[in-house]
Parts: sequence; C-alpha cells; structure tokens
Amino acid sequence: MDWDQDIDETLDDELAESELTPAEAAHFQRLTSADADGDERAVEAALRPRSLDEVVGQTRVRDQLGLVLEAARRRGKAPDHVLLSGPPGLGKTTLAMIVAAEMNVPLRLTSGPAITHAGDLAAILSGLNEGDVLFVDEIHRMSRPAEEMLYLAMEDFRVDVIIGKGPGATAIPLEIPPFTLVGATTRAGLLPGPLRDRFGFTAHLEFYEPHELDRIVHRSAGMLGVDLTPEGSSEIAGRSRGTPRIANRLLRRVRDFAQVRADGVVTIGVARSALELYEVDESGLDRLDRAVLDVLCSRFGGGPVGVSTLAVAVGEERETVEEVAEPFLVRKGFLARTPRGRVATPAAWAHLGLTPPAMPVTDSSLFDDV
Repeated sequence: MDWDQDIDETLDDELAESELTPAEAAHFQRLTSADADGDERAVEAALRPRSLDEVVGQTRVRDQLGLVLEAARRRGKAPDHVLLSGPPGLGKTTLAMIVAAEMNVPLRLTSGPAITHAGDLAAILSGLNEGDVLFVDEIHRMSRPAEEMLYLAMEDFRVDVIIGKGPGATAIPLEIPPFTLVGATTRAGLLPGPLRDRFGFTAHLEFYEPHELDRIVHRSAGMLGVDLTPEGSSEIAGRSRGTPRIANRLLRRVRDFAQVRADGVVTIGVARSALELYEVDESGLDRLDRAVLDVLCSRFGGGPVGVSTLAVAVGEERETVEEVAEPFLVRKGFLARTPRGRVATPAAWAHLGLTPPAMPVTDSSLFDDV
C-alpha cells in the first residue's frame, strides 16, 4: 500500500473542496498552528509512525486500540468502528492509517465537509471491499442526510438509495460489505448522539508531555538527517504547545536556521535564537498570543474585556481570537473567561514582566451577618 502518495493526494483533494473560515485561514498562517496545509502533509507523511509500536505517547489509547485490533485479527473479522476525538495535530489521522496497516487492508480517506449529499456517501460506501477502513476526518461537519445514511451503514451494512421524488420515490436497498469506519473530530460535542453511540470504540487524544515531544523530536531529527543535541531537542519540545505537529514544524524551521546561520548542529543556543527569530517564546506563545495578552494587560488593566474589543485592538477577526489564540492561553492559565469578559491571570502579568494593578480594598462590613 503506497501510503505517502495516495493519502496525500486524497487529503489534498478532499480538503480543497471545503471553504476555510477566517479562524481556519489564520491557523495556516501561524508557525504554532496545530492545523496543516497541503504542503505540510507531504512532509508529515514521511514522519508518521507506521505501527502502534512506533507511536510515542497516548499510552492508554495505544494499548486500548491495540487490544481491539488484535481481537479482530483473531476473530478474522473487521474491527468495530472507531471514533477519535481531540485537538488538531495530536495524531488522529496517523492512528487511522495505523488501523488499516495493522489489519493489512486498504484505507479510504475523505472528510466531513466533502460529503455534502447522501449520494456522495453512497458512492464512497458502494466502492468499499470487505474489511476496508474508511477514514472520515472532521466527521461532525457531515451533512445531516449523509449522517442518517451512515447510521444504517454502520449497523446493518446497507444503504437505501432513493430513486425518484415525491410519492413515486422508491428506496432500493444496497448491501455493502463489512467495513470499519474511523471517524476523527476536533469537536466531539457536535456529533449527534445516535452517531456517537454507533462507534464500538471511542478515544480522546490528550496533549503530549514535554518528555514525549522530546522523543518525537529526536525521532523526526533522525529521519530528516538533522544533527541535534539533547538540549536543543528539549528546547524545541518545550515550546511545541503539547502538539507533535508543531514540534515537527519547529524542528524544520530550527534546522533551516542552523544550516544558514550556524554550523548545522541544533544546539540549545541555536534553537533559542531560531525560535526567537520566529517569535515563539519559551512558553510556546507566538505573536498573536502575546498581542492578546499585551492588549489585555497594558490597555485594559487586565480586564474584563469583551472578545470583540480584544479582536479590534489586535487587528484580527473575532473568530481568530476566540478560536485560535484563546484555547491555548486558557490552557496555559494566562487567560480566564468570565461572564463579563476575558481576564488576565497573575501568570499572564508575570509572563509579560508587568506588575498587576492593586486590587481594590473591600469593605468587610458589607458581608457581616445582620
């Protein structure tokens, strides 16, 4: 099975059909974005693990999935349908490819936004062979008619093709061979309950620890032929926001810096200089992240401030601030969402090297018992 060429071409074709929101477009323009464009997928394909034994991190998910696949091999049947959820860049697509590789069957790829009609899904399902793995990325973005057709296909391995319209319409049942659906989503809460319940195995991918990313950076450096010191690897891993995709991207940019402005060896000094050039600080914050914190602290006294006001102040769309910058700032403890607006935490003030304003003295008599 020629993974690299077939998978990259399929992903590029499918994702090209879906329109990007302003927030998604902003993702592709940032070095610390967890999303990947078409060019980057070609590089990722060469760095992806090809078996569960090669996967770094996600220990619980790896062990659970390995048990499901081994049991299916011993029974000689297709594994149960698999749902993978979690933020982008953590390896959902890689695990789908590994499912097909471990079962030694072909992999078919598509994406939720590309399936706009039930007929699109029927065409894909009718082309499957017994045991094939169908990977649907961003499955929560499928059209509702396609979702309803998928229910029947997942349970009974058949689809009803509607011929004609109105009172004369006829449903023709179409049998399909047993297959395994692997669905991936970054927003599991948007999946309808009936669809979610039809998956036999569900797993949520967590962000990676620095020592796990350090192993991933070392592995990728070996495959890319990058001369890397342990300290340089740790520096890259520590700024990768817990995401392997970002770690591999930063490694390539640091490699470029080392080849052009140093002796080609990625040391801790070279890594720091390169990441400073690319405006990725020691906590993994980039220009937009720091701009949001700086505006919040310097102009608005730490908040609370509405997200629309923040967006105008940093010159970005509201969706970009809310969907691109905020999740990581909240996860790092630099930003808090309150009913009145966004508030900078003490950690944000300390990160910017600023002194937070003094808290007003509260009259304790207001809270005395009457």
